[in-house]
Amino acid sequence: MGADYIDYIIADRTVLPASQHSRYSEKIVALPDCYLPNDDKRQVAGDRPSRADAGLPEHGFIFCGFNNLYKLTPDVFAAWMGLLGGLRDSVLWLSQLHPLVRNLRGEAERAGIAPQRLVFAPFALTAEAHLARLSLADLFLDTLPYNAHASACDALWAGVPVLTCKGSTFAGRVGASALKAAGLDELVTDTLADYRHLGMRLAADADACPR
Repeated sequence: MGADYIDYIIADRTVLPASQHSRYSEKIVALPDCYLPNDDKRQVAGDRPSRADAGLPEHGFIFCGFNNLYKLTPDVFAAWMGLLGGLRDSVLWLSQLHPLVRNLRGEAERAGIAPQRLVFAPFALTAEAHLARLSLADLFLDTLPYNAHASACDALWAGVPVLTCKGSTFAGRVGASALKAAGLDELVTDTLADYRHLGMRLAADADACPR
């Protein structure tokens, strides 16, 4: 924060490696696993909706990106379109919390992807219902340079693997931190090219997605 009234920052060895310590004014408290606390008593609604209930196709691979819109960059969106282009029977499931997210259908069409392959999820009335719905996804796609935080943890809690690309900043390494704490290091990539390659491999062989 660079503020003289903030004494400590809570981190871990992934979000804040030793090589970056000198860039921080705070004293660093490194937790042994993941710096981001989670409630291990959260409930998932017992009635999981069907794909049809959620507006999803009955068959095909479901990529999910429930991050906030401001985290989506052109490079990441291009990687997502590459995944859709490489797997014909796949869709991208997004949150419709921001009205501008629907402009992405036009961008998808410009990338050669049928706009209806972007499916928008309405606001869920409860966290429990959201987690139950989220479990319909096959793979959660993280963003860069600002990773998912709570959204990535929601996906993991719902049993959905998260594919991330490790960035160079604290906010860009949160996905890697959560995955390492969950024992899913194999879903952490270092470049967007590797991210797209791994996403394609996992989608082509759904049984390879760790759950």
